[in-house]
Amino acid sequence: MSRRELDAARITDPALRDAYLRCRALNARHGRTYFLATRLLPVERRCAVHALYGFARWADDIVDDLDRGRTPAERDVLLRRLESDLAHGLRTGGGDEPVVRAVADSAARYGIDTALFADFMASMRADLTVTDYPTYADLRAYMHGSAAVIGLQMLPVLGTVVPREEAAPHAADLGVAFQLTNFLRDVGEDLDRGRVYLPADLLAAHGVDRPLLEWSRRTGRRDPRIRAAFTAAEALTREVYRSAEPGIAMLEPRVRPCIRTAFTLYGGILDAIAEQDYDVLNRRAVVPAVRRAATAAAGAVRILAARRHTTTRAAHPAPRAGRPAPQTKGRAR
Repeated sequence: MSRRELDAARITDPALRDAYLRCRALNARHGRTYFLATRLLPVERRCAVHALYGFARWADDIVDDLDRGRTPAERDVLLRRLESDLAHGLRTGGGDEPVVRAVADSAARYGIDTALFADFMASMRADLTVTDYPTYADLRAYMHGSAAVIGLQMLPVLGTVVPREEAAPHAADLGVAFQLTNFLRDVGEDLDRGRVYLPADLLAAHGVDRPLLEWSRRTGRRDPRIRAAFTAAEALTREVYRSAEPGIAMLEPRVRPCIRTAFTLYGGILDAIAEQDYDVLNRRAVVPAVRRAATAAAGAVRILAARRHTTTRAAHPAPRAGRPAPQTKGRAR
């Protein structure tokens, strides 16, 4: 399947093909939900999505350093080296890292605004020093670079049926909605890394602070104040989903099933969080495999419907303005 994607995208250089395969592997390993949705895209566009996600995952892994083998200073050096390599790659199409070569190639193919990558790297640098966010406005400023820009980078790849600037705010909100979902699901793991991504003012409104979260994480005991705060975080996230949803209809018909599936799968994570009564500090909320498969199958059905619609329109084009529609034989209806 990966070779088919590369061939469809007309990526022929062996080294570049290997770079894209590296990104695809990162997407498959780290982004199960998103990777499943990506497989519903037109085959020729999947490589670019793998490149965008693979690069983001690569940078995020440097920041998180899950094995804790590097000091913050060492991670800063690696991140700055990656940023320099990216800047060079976006200018020349090269790059030392395979993920940089792939994402630079995709940016050139689809005319992705390079400033979006600079904003992304700024948020990655913030993760090295910033451990919490006093207000939701502060968090949104961070998420512009860490999440909204991903949605904006995707727009040229997906294509729109409206001017791109009209769809852009919805695409940005969808990236933010996905990340807010991850923040709520992964609050315990992030706490272990010394970070709290839920806004401090939202937590404080329900009597919650970092020490209380750490106590619950450490002891496994629950507190009604934490449940109330997480319920509020879920409501906030669903509000962002509602803001993002109109943008799906602004995309090209062939890509809508993919984004609708991602929208549904990520929303399903919120459902799973609610179903386990917001006990996310010590349990990871997971969408059941049966439900994931059913969602993907529904997406496949929508793809077939979109293809039939496109074929029908191609076979029976609308009459041009100023010219009468052709008459058909038989009784008028």
